[in-house]
Amino acid sequence: MPCDKKDLLLYAVTDRSWLGGQTLYEQVEQALKGGVTFVQLREKHLDEGAFRAEALEIQRLCREYRVPFVINDDVALALAVDADGVHVGQNDMEAGDVRALLGPDKILGVSAQTVEQAVLAEARGADYLGVGAVFPTGSKDDAEDVSLATLKAICGAVSIPVIAIGGIGARNVEKLAGSGIVGVAVISAIFAAQDVRAAAAELRAKTERIV
Repeated sequence: MPCDKKDLLLYAVTDRSWLGGQTLYEQVEQALKGGVTFVQLREKHLDEGAFRAEALEIQRLCREYRVPFVINDDVALALAVDADGVHVGQNDMEAGDVRALLGPDKILGVSAQTVEQAVLAEARGADYLGVGAVFPTGSKDDAEDVSLATLKAICGAVSIPVIAIGGIGARNVEKLAGSGIVGVAVISAIFAAQDVRAAAAELRAKTERIV
């Protein structure tokens, strides 16, 4: 299942930090109603059984909305639930090894901070790249900063789609215009909002204008 760049326009990465009485399922459904085009399930602290149950639930929802669904880091779980693919960082399993496990038909996303990392990821089978952090972010404590110049250089160096991640929201997304990205990945800009659906809709409209 190759990755269509249109699917990467507004890429939501889940985070249960801001559930505020809602379930993650409810928040993801509101995000999808607001126009999210891709969902990555990211869990750092759930046990295996709960993570699997949640993955199956969110996957059903994404299929209902015809939106690709990938799992962060956990290749075994992605295969077990037949997710659309997996996203790995530079400190996770190497992209070529992930591709070998996934086979040719699943989506493989890889995080990159440098042109060298980006080119290598493409060569080893990545379908798209997540590049960041392009702005300061509190969602990921290990995020490294990537300048606009580096983002442009990465977009120019690879033929696969590139999305920007890190500190992106409705107030600053326009600064990424002309960089070559096909979309943006966000966490708190959607899931920390009082109105998840409205936040997603606003961000989608602004992102469409710049890509």
